[in-house]
Amino acid sequence: MSVFLLYEGWQRDELATKTAAVAPAPGAVPTQSSTTPAAVPVPSAPATPAVPSVATPAAPAAAAVARSGKTIKVETDLYFAEISATGGDLVSLRFKKHGGTLDPKKNFVLFNRDAEHMYVAQSGLIGAGLPNHQTAYVAQAEEYKLADGADALEIRLEATGVKSAKTYRFQRNSYVIDIAHEVTNSGTAPLETSGYFQLVRDSKPPEGDSSMVPTYTGPAVYTDKEKFQKVAFSDIDKGKVPYPKNSNDGWVGMLQHYFLGAWLPKGNTPREFYTRQLQQGLYAAGVILPVGSIAPGASASISVPLYAGPQEQHKLAALAPGLDLAVDYGWLTVIAVPLFWVLQWIHGLVGNWGVAIILLTVLIKLLFYPLSEASYRSMAKMRVVAPKMQRLKEQYGDDRQRMQQAMMELYKTEKINPLGGCLPIVVQIPVFIALYWVLLGSVEMRQAPFALWVTDLSAPDRFFNELFNFSFFGYPIGLLPIMMGATMIIQTRLNPEPPDPVQAKVMKIMPVAFSIFFFVFPAGLVLYWLVNNVLSIAQQWHINRSLEGGKAAANKS
Repeated sequence: MSVFLLYEGWQRDELATKTAAVAPAPGAVPTQSSTTPAAVPVPSAPATPAVPSVATPAAPAAAAVARSGKTIKVETDLYFAEISATGGDLVSLRFKKHGGTLDPKKNFVLFNRDAEHMYVAQSGLIGAGLPNHQTAYVAQAEEYKLADGADALEIRLEATGVKSAKTYRFQRNSYVIDIAHEVTNSGTAPLETSGYFQLVRDSKPPEGDSSMVPTYTGPAVYTDKEKFQKVAFSDIDKGKVPYPKNSNDGWVGMLQHYFLGAWLPKGNTPREFYTRQLQQGLYAAGVILPVGSIAPGASASISVPLYAGPQEQHKLAALAPGLDLAVDYGWLTVIAVPLFWVLQWIHGLVGNWGVAIILLTVLIKLLFYPLSEASYRSMAKMRVVAPKMQRLKEQYGDDRQRMQQAMMELYKTEKINPLGGCLPIVVQIPVFIALYWVLLGSVEMRQAPFALWVTDLSAPDRFFNELFNFSFFGYPIGLLPIMMGATMIIQTRLNPEPPDPVQAKVMKIMPVAFSIFFFVFPAGLVLYWLVNNVLSIAQQWHINRSLEGGKAAANKS
């Protein structure tokens, strides 16, 4: 477990170093590549200029307007949103039902555009004179609110200087926002165009994200052929494209811990996915879709739903194929998903995620009881013969070869397998790691209270910080990790002491080291390890007592 956590931390540090070391390159409004399928209408060269993006210095006036221009405020039952009059970008999104990571009393912010952090949703049409994310839009009002009893709220933005409109449709009790573009061909020749829909953000980790608890932040692409593909910011810097650029299905999104933004094109239509590096440390992930041929004087439209909300697994699966994979459990998904189902089922019965974690720990312990019993019996036998091993050590001194031979004879005589205490535990490790990822990645437990001082199972326990109103260099100091360390000390004393002095010292230091290490872990994870340790102590104590009692009875007879 220590090696696993250290490796994850090393990967995260390496990614941050490589990302910071790369000099960003300028970007532009997307244009379709030469590999676009024939079924996708590609604008001709004169009709596809490289329109500057919001981060391109070639249009300082437009960029200034984008940063400081007017916004249209929107309120629904789930959102506080802001739409920029420049480009009609969705530049701010705050959740009513999810509190901030550092301050739960504030609304959690997903989309944002300021000097510290940028993450916005942009869309437009490809072609000369067609509206993109720098086009000026006007709306009928500056503020909109979902009316009581209404199921949806529609906001229509009219482009200035061109017959085009952009429409936002917010729905009650839904994190899906339908975004549509309408355009009229005012020319005398048919118009071939496509729409692009992209998410643009910097590579900064989300607010409150801990480097000690590894989570993924960055783009992801899903297609039916290649399935779920992460595209790390460092891969974009290197030009790596692990996903198919062209497909007839799939979606593209930006992931971060607990939350997701994703464009979900409908139907079985040709689409082109792209990820690219922009200026000022920004990255774009998006999709291009055909609008079709528009006859002179005719109009056409294109609409793509945008999901912007929490990674609630049971809801994501119903929105688009593979969207639930945004909750990524890695190579242990096959074990983690059933564990989460059971955990969620228990929560439905008891109504408390902390109690659900405790009951799930008990169920896992019962499931592996035979393996645990074999392990503890082997360790208990080693404990019983510990005095004989000590005598062998005194007898043979520094003659390690004779010492090893005598120990093997002792193992045969006492019918002890020295690996019997390790192998059953190795079998259980994948389950423990899978449960680690379930507790770490489930938004359902974010800011979920347990009992007493534990008010957020997804955050570190800060019992002593809050009790004495102090901070130890910004690190949390919790009661649960200290209790867990105490149970590890008890477990160490129940186990036989290793014959090697160095190993013996390491086993004594381990509980203290793990307690300090677990200070930064979410309280839900620490609760699981604490309960698991308590159950292990009870099981091991019972087995030790029965074996030692049986040995004493045999000696008397």
